[in-house]
Amino acid sequence: MDHNYNNSYNPYPYGYHPNSAPYPPPVNYPEYPPPSNYAPYPPPNSAQYPPSYPYQPPQPPPNSGQAEYCYPPPQPFPSVPPGAPPYQYNGYGYPPPPPQHHQESSAPPLPPAEAQSNNYHYDQESGGVAAASYGVSGSNAATHYPSVSDDGFPSSSSVPLYPSIDYQFANLSMSESLPSAPTSPPVPAAAATPPPTAPFYQSASGKYESDSFHGHYHSDSFSSYEGSLSHSGSLDLSQHPILTHTPSFVDSQSNQQYQLVSLTPSKKALKVLLLHGNLDIWIHEARNLPNMDMFHKTVEEFFNILPGTKSKITSDPYVSIAVTTAVIGRTYVISNNENPVWKQHFNVPVAHHAAEVHFLVKDNDVVGSQLIGIVTIPVEQIYSGTRIEGFFPLIGTNGKPCKPGAGLGLAIQYFPIEKLSLYYNGVGAGPQYIGIPGTYFPLRRGGRVTLYQDAHVHNGSLPDFKLDQGRHYVHGSCWTDIFDAISKARHLIYITGWSVWHKVKLVRGVANAPEYTLGDLLRLKSQEGVRVLLLVWDDPTSRNILGYKMDGLMATHDEETRRFFKHSSVQVLLVPRIAGKRHSWIKKQEVGIYTHHQKTVIVDTDAGYGKRRILAFVGGLDLCDGRYDSPQHPLFSTSQTVHADDFHNPTFTGNLAGCPREPWHDMHSKIDGPAAYDVLTNFEERWLKASKPHGLKKLKTSYDDSLLRIERVPELLGLNDQPYLDDQDPEGWHVQIFRSIDSNSVRKFPNEPMEATKKNLVCGKNVMIDMSIHTAYVKAIRSAQHFIYIENQYFIGSSFNWNSHKDLGANNLIPMEIALKIASKIRAHERFAVYIVIPMWPEGVPTGNATQRILYWQNKTMQMMYETIHKALVEVGQDGKFSPQDYLNFFCLGNREAIGPHDNVGDESPSSGNTPQGLARKNRRFMIYVHSKGMIVDDEYVIIGSANINQRSMEGTRDTEIAMGAYQPQHTWATKLSYPRGQIYGYRMSLWAEHLGLVDDRFTQPESIDCVRHVRSLSEANWKQFAADEVSEMRGHLMKYPVEVDPRGKVKPLQGCENFPDVGGQIVGSFLAIQENLTI
Repeated sequence: MDHNYNNSYNPYPYGYHPNSAPYPPPVNYPEYPPPSNYAPYPPPNSAQYPPSYPYQPPQPPPNSGQAEYCYPPPQPFPSVPPGAPPYQYNGYGYPPPPPQHHQESSAPPLPPAEAQSNNYHYDQESGGVAAASYGVSGSNAATHYPSVSDDGFPSSSSVPLYPSIDYQFANLSMSESLPSAPTSPPVPAAAATPPPTAPFYQSASGKYESDSFHGHYHSDSFSSYEGSLSHSGSLDLSQHPILTHTPSFVDSQSNQQYQLVSLTPSKKALKVLLLHGNLDIWIHEARNLPNMDMFHKTVEEFFNILPGTKSKITSDPYVSIAVTTAVIGRTYVISNNENPVWKQHFNVPVAHHAAEVHFLVKDNDVVGSQLIGIVTIPVEQIYSGTRIEGFFPLIGTNGKPCKPGAGLGLAIQYFPIEKLSLYYNGVGAGPQYIGIPGTYFPLRRGGRVTLYQDAHVHNGSLPDFKLDQGRHYVHGSCWTDIFDAISKARHLIYITGWSVWHKVKLVRGVANAPEYTLGDLLRLKSQEGVRVLLLVWDDPTSRNILGYKMDGLMATHDEETRRFFKHSSVQVLLVPRIAGKRHSWIKKQEVGIYTHHQKTVIVDTDAGYGKRRILAFVGGLDLCDGRYDSPQHPLFSTSQTVHADDFHNPTFTGNLAGCPREPWHDMHSKIDGPAAYDVLTNFEERWLKASKPHGLKKLKTSYDDSLLRIERVPELLGLNDQPYLDDQDPEGWHVQIFRSIDSNSVRKFPNEPMEATKKNLVCGKNVMIDMSIHTAYVKAIRSAQHFIYIENQYFIGSSFNWNSHKDLGANNLIPMEIALKIASKIRAHERFAVYIVIPMWPEGVPTGNATQRILYWQNKTMQMMYETIHKALVEVGQDGKFSPQDYLNFFCLGNREAIGPHDNVGDESPSSGNTPQGLARKNRRFMIYVHSKGMIVDDEYVIIGSANINQRSMEGTRDTEIAMGAYQPQHTWATKLSYPRGQIYGYRMSLWAEHLGLVDDRFTQPESIDCVRHVRSLSEANWKQFAADEVSEMRGHLMKYPVEVDPRGKVKPLQGCENFPDVGGQIVGSFLAIQENLTI
């Protein structure tokens, strides 16, 4: 440690380890058997998805002598190969960089057409294909198999649901001719419905093609990481394969027993199948890798001539795991090793249409990376649930083994969604429910949560909502509560923000309330002896060089706020988003465009009996200008009162006199209880990283990192000193903290990958990643049984399933998981509804290139989801009765305001009449900017934080984020066996009352067709009022997002309204420039 901790420092001062579960995991969690003895997984039953709660839970599969697979617990598995701690990969890896030499790529160029060897070594003498194997598991006996559809389901329900491994091997083949394929891969059909013709994926070698993927298959279906990632090498199979086991032998170097498996090939092309569930993967080791560092090899040979100098400079290998265009896992880099041993475990959620899973062994380089070789596993081989394990030859870019004897040892098994019991019944009931598994912070039991909408809510401005047990929903006022919490703090005030502005006033227009600025309040508290620390993102475009001040493109006021506190005891760290020392030069340039996006306030508060405890605020509200608003969202009427010194509207340029302000809608939360200490841990880990001495400061013998050691303050309670509220408390909450962050932004992440995986950190290339926000969203969506309600600033993802731009790199699973959830409910003939509220356009000028690209990606995401839903309706013959919008709807918010007595009409310039600001003044309308980052599931579970639904927020190596997930154990479907009526229900109803301007009994059952159609009807009426020429006051703000969705799920602009009113810009966006990572 390079910190002065006064001779001793406990890394977990609150008496707990951040990964320590407060209770043991459920006893029924199965143990992972060693890979070499893994029994074949039983075929799943014929039920496509389990019925929704409170219906009877699904019956266990027929007795197959094997335990039902359940999601692995956060703690290490007891039964693993020696020296191989388990690894859980709960999300996606990096975005793809551009396809150029020495850059990180997920796939190599295509091998030449004449090469015909894939991940199996072709045996010239026997005419078969052989692979040295750890021992392939799975049944190899088969007699008769039914026809199988594109999703792997048979056309008859009287036969097994999945074909055996022998049958799938029998359908493996290569051919040079390729049938045409639909532009979007089909969604799996219901078992009882005759399946459509399955698309085939060609697995053949050929030249490099960057645009070859599902839309139009080529025999050369491989590209670099930025191109399409769908390589299959050159598997030359001309006959039906037969698995034959040869006598085993022992490798003398490793004492590892191997077994040869011969494979006789077939002529059929590979199918594109839907992988929806989890992939359980082990990367064991690689052997006999070539030395890719040719320059270093030459230098090494030169120096080794000299006496006494013997060095070895060779490849720095790591493995990327890819499905279609998405990298779903990476091992760590092992330096200078041609026989690396990883023994790394991945448990990865997948929702991909794919023909193959790729394992790409690469050499880490200063500039990027080089492909060493690839192993390809056809999805057909694993689709039945069979575990495939072996030592596979590595195929180079020329279609031949990259080096004699070079290979990769791995194991892979697929668990379909219907076999993962964790997702059956929503939020679990009872003490054994562990929340979201595989995360850095565990579920914390007992506490209080307050949910906020907007920065301020006036008393009596929203309806009263009755809850269970005679309680009422209380509408909190966020900034007032933050002001009070800061004012009453005695020991510490810690704040993180994308932007923190010292001039902002948290309390406004309240009689007899002091209107301190945030800066004055914090300086006052620091003078009282309170430790006040601020972590603020350092906008790279804002600078103060020799007195020359630049505000920065993002107008975050970071330099201005630092200057304000310069001569006070308030400590401000401006923290840039930087890459690690071991990252490539290209990665370092890319990371510079990302931000620190967390928004938290942490204080100590009264705990009674002379004690203090930790209180935390988490959500989407920064403490800066433009954020103060109420559910009324005024445009003009408050310009001379509460918004007199706080005008914010980045859409307009030039003369802003008389322009509407940009109303701001957001979601936030207050956590009072054990989980607040995890928010504190996040701040401390970030502060320690940001305050680490650099340059000449390292020469100091000691340094003070300024953090308050709360274990040394007797008055402050630790985590384990908190009074526990049992599950029977009707006001009790269980809360879990999630993050998107990596080891370049925090201290105390282990340096050793083996140790990092024990803390449920994802191992990237030269970085450890906490991706638990993405994990939490996926788990909550998969567990949903009735409806999902989302408010988010962005909604972009699952680009691997778009009909174009599949290689964009927006690989988060959230949109695809939602679409598949709806599709599963349609096939089960159950109601389900999803409501998604987004801004009308991203903040800024809607005609700008970046804004148009975001709108374009958003439109592609919508299109993919609606088409998936339409296909499910067709499969069950309901496309004539229901439309995709009976299940999924997108909305935005807007307002119009008639001229009032305080409006400055006439102040505008006469020449501005046809400009965006002139038209907005004339028509008295503007969007309400949706900045929320929250999701409500079944009125029983809520996620609120700083993370947008896009790749920047979900990946963990881009923007740093924090979120909370919470529920009340007395107000869940599992506890009540009926509709929950707790605080989360009250919160959603309050949000809907704000947006719709009314309350309706139909809103109590959001999944019902009556509710969906009624809300859509109201939103369409609101849009017509907003877009009309006549100015009129709007009662409700929720508007249909201005696109048309036809019965087949096609998304296009509204007729006669292709551009946004007043401000312009295509509603469906446009893409004319070079692809980049900033807008996804």
